[in-house]
Amino acid sequence: MRLHVEEHGSGPPTLVLLHGLSANGAVWGSFVERLRPRVAGRIVVPDLRGHGRSSHATHYGYGQHAADIAALLAPGEPVHVIGHSMGAAIGLVLASGWFGVEVKGVLGFWMKATWTPEELDKLATLARAPVRWFDTRAAAAERFLRVSGLDKLLAPDSPVVDAGLVAEGGRWRLAAHAATGSAAGPPTEGIVAAARARVVLACGSKDPLVRIDELRRLAPDALELAGLGHNLQVEDPDALVRVIEQRLL
Repeated sequence: MRLHVEEHGSGPPTLVLLHGLSANGAVWGSFVERLRPRVAGRIVVPDLRGHGRSSHATHYGYGQHAADIAALLAPGEPVHVIGHSMGAAIGLVLASGWFGVEVKGVLGFWMKATWTPEELDKLATLARAPVRWFDTRAAAAERFLRVSGLDKLLAPDSPVVDAGLVAEGGRWRLAAHAATGSAAGPPTEGIVAAARARVVLACGSKDPLVRIDELRRLAPDALELAGLGHNLQVEDPDALVRVIEQRLL
């Protein structure tokens, strides 16, 4: 599996930043700029398999994603994972100890805690959908921003959008493989319980997908951040840095 990976800094600890479904590692750009002056160590920012500039694959289970990330890390290397949405679930699976990685802590924000049968059916239908092509970059960018939850947060000419689109023969498509959504939906309680690391969960008070009462059933000390929605690393990167400083490291 070929992953696109960007690294910043050096030395311990290692912070791994995992993006959410349909997005890519470029979404952490402004957050990394805020983080580097305040937190020492190495920062690893991959595009997950099937997303952005990384290769597509046949399988997209959380275990496959976790194994991909483990391959980027040295045995015994102290690791903290900051994961958004699906990236949070992958970070918790990585922290299970099943992948030979020493995860010290996981900060998972905006991780969907419950799935209805209708939501899972919709994801399964989208996973089987054929590639959708767009005649203009503008139309493709609009679609990318909507499916990644970044609409009204980023401009169409953002580097995140550039990494989320592929141009071929004068047409555009989303870089993310439609099948990536097939991983969603395993019991969240089991993923949290299996993590052998400090777990910090958080959500925004205006997030339409995640409620604080759901998260507090998984982690009683889960945080609710007032006035924020689903993409904290874009909406208020400084607030996320503060949570890392105060609750994770």
